[in-house]
Amino acid sequence: MNDIRKYRPGEAASSKVSEERDEFERDYARLIQSPTFRRLQGKSQVFGAGSGDYYRTRLTHSLEVAQIAREVAKRLERTNPFLQKREHPGLIIDPTVVECASIAHDFGHPPFGHKGEEVLNHILLKDHGLKYEGNAQNFRILMFLEKRAGSESGLDLTSAVLLGINKYPFLIEEESRLKGVYGSEWDIIRELRAEWKMPEGCSTLEAQLMDLCDDIAYSTHDIEDGIRAGKIQMNATFFEDQRLIRHLVMEILNDPNKHKFGWEQVDIELMVRQVLSDYLEQWEQIFAECNREESRTRREMKARWVSSFASCLDIIDDPDRGWKKVALVKDGAEDMNLLRTMEILKKLAWVTLIKDFRVLRLQKRSEIIVERLWYSFIDQDKGQWIIPPDWIDSYERRKGNWSWPRFVADYISGMTDAYAEKVYAELFASKSGSIYEMD
Repeated sequence: MNDIRKYRPGEAASSKVSEERDEFERDYARLIQSPTFRRLQGKSQVFGAGSGDYYRTRLTHSLEVAQIAREVAKRLERTNPFLQKREHPGLIIDPTVVECASIAHDFGHPPFGHKGEEVLNHILLKDHGLKYEGNAQNFRILMFLEKRAGSESGLDLTSAVLLGINKYPFLIEEESRLKGVYGSEWDIIRELRAEWKMPEGCSTLEAQLMDLCDDIAYSTHDIEDGIRAGKIQMNATFFEDQRLIRHLVMEILNDPNKHKFGWEQVDIELMVRQVLSDYLEQWEQIFAECNREESRTRREMKARWVSSFASCLDIIDDPDRGWKKVALVKDGAEDMNLLRTMEILKKLAWVTLIKDFRVLRLQKRSEIIVERLWYSFIDQDKGQWIIPPDWIDSYERRKGNWSWPRFVADYISGMTDAYAEKVYAELFASKSGSIYEMD
């Protein structure tokens, strides 16, 4: 069982193996020492990277997801006897694997958050019939773009970590598929899944746990940032605003994944009002406990909500798929009410932060930057002279399986927010940079 989980599909059989470290610990070291991991510090979570010292970036978000996931994994190992049986490679939870998956889950995000992802996908699809998607790009980075000593392509991660990152076990090129894995990496992922005898469309328990911990972080930490920024105002006027409630209801109804939450079982508007009312009431109670110190109250609110969600995570049967499911659980069954509460808090963060008109103005600027960078590079005869030589060298060595449009998408998506703005300024703004700056 260990052999199949620790198999490295990209690594040469002759590679030296350290006897001092576990294979998954080697994966962890490869991930946190990779340039892609470091670049996450310069990529937006909600507010633009560099907006302030307080706000989260993709790096701090990923570390927080990893911390939550590892702690939950340790608890589940202790409290679920069936995990000790190790009956199936996909029905095991190893805390280090879950931590690795959490560290790497946002590697594929381009600069400027979801707006950058949206722009790249639109241009690639319209002009070249290709897709761009952050989860798929994760695997392109981990299995192709990243380099390490002794390997020509990728980080050569273990099967368990690769499948632990694979939230969407599908070929993204399939018609109408919005999330998945690019065909170039899917062949290997599909072979691993077949070797593991994974049920079609099902993720490993480790991937499911990472995904839910990402949701926990999103629904708690982003709201903390929003309160700190003044976008979420902790008073009745804000929380009872009819426009806010209407926007939250519309976000729920327009969500393509709304079927997961059983919204037909409740009055959506009534539940939204109740969750907002309870949230404000809890804030006021903790505010009094914290001697009316807002910063302490923010941190305590976040901590309590993380704890309330994480402590309810457990493993139950998924009879529809003949598999197991990591879920928010109450009395042995999925706690749909708590799941809907988490979703309302996620929508609150989205509506108040991402949909804020000032943020949308910044996103429009981001859209212009990504588009103009794209059209500067996409003509290969001209673009090759304004892309760093090491990138061009990599392309020349591997152009047999690397089309120029995908290459340009890879280059732009690897940029931090600040680097994208720097290159844009060099090409289009009346700002002169030094030729001695190192890219």
